[in-house]
Amino acid sequence: MNTLRTLIKMLLFFSLLTFIYSCASDRYLRTERAQPAELAGTYTLFLHGVRYSDDVENVAILDKEGDPYSFEIHEPEYDYTVKKGVSAKEALEEAERHVRHHQDFMRSRLRKIFDKEGNIIGYELVPLYHINRFGESDVLYIDYMTKDNRVITTIRMKEYLKERDRESGMGRFD
Repeated sequence: MNTLRTLIKMLLFFSLLTFIYSCASDRYLRTERAQPAELAGTYTLFLHGVRYSDDVENVAILDKEGDPYSFEIHEPEYDYTVKKGVSAKEALEEAERHVRHHQDFMRSRLRKIFDKEGNIIGYELVPLYHINRFGESDVLYIDYMTKDNRVITTIRMKEYLKERDRESGMGRFD
């Protein structure tokens, strides 16, 4: 009897967990690799980072103008700049210059950002770094969550890389 009760409790717990996850996951947006030739139109350009010489959180987000979504970066306004009405070509060129800032920059990666219906609503350009510095080239965690017609964007260095940095005694990324 006690085993059956425990089994029922576990089943209810996992059902609740599955329900919560399925509701929350609708709010998170997916990304997919993109090619520069895909960009067309005008964009609002968000340039995050380049706050100090060793800043690795240098990301450019190209918010496609004319769609119902607006991007917001979940950081203080002094951590990024915004430029509206930028052509695709100019936005990509400026984004590329921006993400190249760090001395260990190796190359950039362009990804398209989709809404829940599968429409492209923007692009992200992120730096990839030499692995001898961080142990991997992709050091950033970037998250896009919708709330109404806003895309709340979180950008930060992956936590386990920060922890590794703290343990090494360097403490550069606290």
